This record gives sequence, structure tokens and C-alpha cells, in this order.
Amino acid sequence: MVMTGNTPYVAARAKARRQKLADRARLRQLISQSPDQLTVAISDIGYRAEMDLYAGRLTGGDLVEAALTHNLEHELDKMVGICNGKIRSMVEIYTSRYQYHNAKVVLRSVANDVEMEKIIHAILPELNDINTPWIKIIESADDLRSAAVQMRRKSFGSALAAVPDEARLSDYEDALDRHYFAHALQALTGKGPVVRFLRGLVAAEIDHRNILNILEAEAVGLSNEQTVGLLISGGRVLPKRSFSAIAAGGKDALLDLLRNAPRFDGSSFEETLAASKENRSLDVVVTWLKEREHKMMARMSFLHPVSALPVIHYIAMKVQEVNDLRLIVRGRLAGLPTDVLEAHILN
Repeated sequence: MVMTGNTPYVAARAKARRQKLADRARLRQLISQSPDQLTVAISDIGYRAEMDLYAGRLTGGDLVEAALTHNLEHELDKMVGICNGKIRSMVEIYTSRYQYHNAKVVLRSVANDVEMEKIIHAILPELNDINTPWIKIIESADDLRSAAVQMRRKSFGSALAAVPDEARLSDYEDALDRHYFAHALQALTGKGPVVRFLRGLVAAEIDHRNILNILEAEAVGLSNEQTVGLLISGGRVLPKRSFSAIAAGGKDALLDLLRNAPRFDGSSFEETLAASKENRSLDVVVTWLKEREHKMMARMSFLHPVSALPVIHYIAMKVQEVNDLRLIVRGRLAGLPTDVLEAHILN
């Protein structure tokens, strides 16, 4: 049907789907429920078909995990499928990151010798045909190198092939990250406000990744050279020319740059960093940076309502909903208090 390739139609579909996602009030209700109640409640907010699909094989947390993963993968596939032409290419720049995510799942499963039963139940549900090629790689791979070789025909195959034979899992993951961001920026070379906004979003994601890498490097005592080696070029707040100075100056040098960066709330970030130090965890920093990305996407979607941006905004929020629901289920099963879960999900 020609209509499905129409940008106003696709943008309207994305907005309608976004409005159906669980809001904070609904998430708060879910956090207060028991694990048994959660299965029913999550079914009722849009995951019933997937729950029914896996109910004969799985129960409890495994059932919810499989249903959430299955739903998300097919939703991403469906959203790309209703796009065509220029809007499709723009949306695919964003959604292609989930191919990289699956590659990381494969490499982690192989490196950590994860049981196949756990992989096909919760990580890459086997009833989802999208996962079949990834599962086959895990089944036949003896080590990281053999898994990488089997992914040689993927868009990132050359990046994995260039990783040294003696490399660790983190080296493969870094190679995937660098390839994705370089590929995304290279693809966003056209003119127009949508391309400009998307380039800004990708650059912000690179900056956020680098901020976390700098904080983690200082925490574990990496050398200046090692720290610079972790950083990815392409950001705007932390340009490549600043890498050496930040690596040498650590957190203080980072904060000096962020205080003067345009469109970056340095004072709010400093408060978040202080809370992170008090809690001895970077969780609040990760949450703050993710919220900044979501605000950027919401603004882009509002300014350009008939474009690829509302679709990308919806996809990002759908992924966030699934991640929040996973955390709620895992947390409740682990016996975490509701205030702890609320602090992670609602703040």
C-alpha cells in the first residue's frame, strides 16, 4: 500500500504508539506489585500475545524476559518495515545499533560460556525467527575469534576482523561501538534540519559515552594513554582535540569543559556527579545522560513532527519501556524494595 511509505502516515503511527507506552504512574503501580501480579499486569499493557506464545515453555521472570525481548525485536522490525525511501534510511541509521547490540550479546555469550538454555529463553528467545542466525553463531563458535569470523558478512564484519587475535571481549565491544558511530556520522551527510538534528543526537551519544569512559578510567586508575584509547571521536562537547588534556586532568578537566559547553547543563551534571560519589555508583550519571538524550529526541520530534524524528523518538522510548519493565521484574524477583526501584526508574 502506497500510504505506508508516506512520511505523515509513518510519523502519525509512531506518535500513536508512543502514547500507548507505560507512563510513570503506570510504572509506579507495577513496581508495587508482586512478581506473580507483574506477569498479568505486563500482559495487559501490550505484551499478551508474546506472553501467550512463551507460556507453554516458561514461567515467572523467564517468561516475562522472553516476551519483552520478542515484542521489542518485532516492533523494531515492524517500524522499519512501514518506512521507505528517505525516511527509512534515516530510521535505519538509528535502528542498526540493535544489530550491534545482538553482536555484543553473541560475543558475551561465547566469552562467558553462557548456558544455551538461558540464551534461548531470556537473551535471544528461540521462538523469534529473527534470533535464529545469532543462536547458530553461538552454538558453533569455540571462542571470540571464531564468533567474529562468522559475523564477517555483517556491516561491521571488517571491524571485528581487525581486532587482534589475543584481544579481550571489551576490545571487540569497543570495535563495534567505534564502527557504529563512525558509520552513523558518515551516513548523516545530507542537508536539512532533520539530518542536522540527528547528527547532533549521535554526537551527544558519543559525548555521553566518552564522559562515562573518563569517569570509569579515573576510578580504576588507567594511564593517560589507556584513557585516550577508550575515547571515540565525533562528539561536540568533548572534541577529539581535548582528549589528551582530559585524560591528563581527569574529572576536573572534564568538568571545566562541561561547564563552558553550550546546551549542556554543567551545574546539574555536577550535582549528579556528587550524588554518584556519595552512592559510589555511576548509575545516577548514566540515568542523567540518558534523560538528556530523551529530552533532545522529544524536542526534535516536536520541532519536526512530519519526519523520521518522531519514529526514532518512539523507538527510543519503546526500548526504554522494555528496559524499565525488565528492571522491575528482575528487581521484584530479587526482593529489592520499591523505593530502590523507584529511584532507578522514576527519578
